[in-house]
Amino acid sequence: MSRTTLGRKLIRALLWLLFGTFFLFPLYAMADFSTRDLVAGGRTLRAWANLITDDALYSAIVISLLLAVFTVTAMLVLLVPTMIWVRLRAPWAKGMVEFLCLLPLTIPALVIVVGLRNVYLWVTYLLGESALTLTFVYVVLVLPFAYRALDAALSAIDLQTLTEAARSLGAGWTATILRVVVPNIWSGILSAAFISIAVVLGEYTIASLSGFETLQVQIVAIGKNDGPTSVAASLAVLLLGFVLLLALSLLTRGRRRVEGVLP
Repeated sequence: MSRTTLGRKLIRALLWLLFGTFFLFPLYAMADFSTRDLVAGGRTLRAWANLITDDALYSAIVISLLLAVFTVTAMLVLLVPTMIWVRLRAPWAKGMVEFLCLLPLTIPALVIVVGLRNVYLWVTYLLGESALTLTFVYVVLVLPFAYRALDAALSAIDLQTLTEAARSLGAGWTATILRVVVPNIWSGILSAAFISIAVVLGEYTIASLSGFETLQVQIVAIGKNDGPTSVAASLAVLLLGFVLLLALSLLTRGRRRVEGVLP
């Protein structure tokens, strides 16, 4: 092994150590604080048990998870066919669709809430005052991130050739999208889904201004009286996001290896 190769490996190991310390030390501090018994001293898992035993917090966790599932489902059903159709049948509309999808990045959450107030009067009238109605707002909120992930995946494949081949073999549009296009953009779909989940689980402003009790709203409310439980819930959300990103990395790496083996 040459000195140059050894030096690169040492520098790489040192960088990994520095980045690992930088990112993991705050997580360790959160885990340390969430397991402290601030009254009697020592260690306790009471804060972590409160994630299940505290009815308000548990309900907020369930609501946020359901919002994530509904948001991802609605986003994919809306965005994937639209982007495929635009690329195949209306390429002139690509710039307009991109502008509309990226527009929520430029609008503050307060303006979104105020602007949707009249719309939500009808939503609450038809569907009731459930926190799950935030799905409609969250779909708009995640559009910029989901669009970029899906656009990159679609740009990496020859969409025109794939669809023409499937159609020439007798496949309908539904079969073409589900059995031909979707498997080829699966990494982009996973990226869009995981990023959307992270956005929904971390969103506070819109839920708070709308008066709904989601996980982040509960974390802020509990933090005023029970710091360890609030930190435990925050750490759980961060760990979930880390697991999702790790799963995405492993799935996309495995898919690339399979594609490299196949002729």
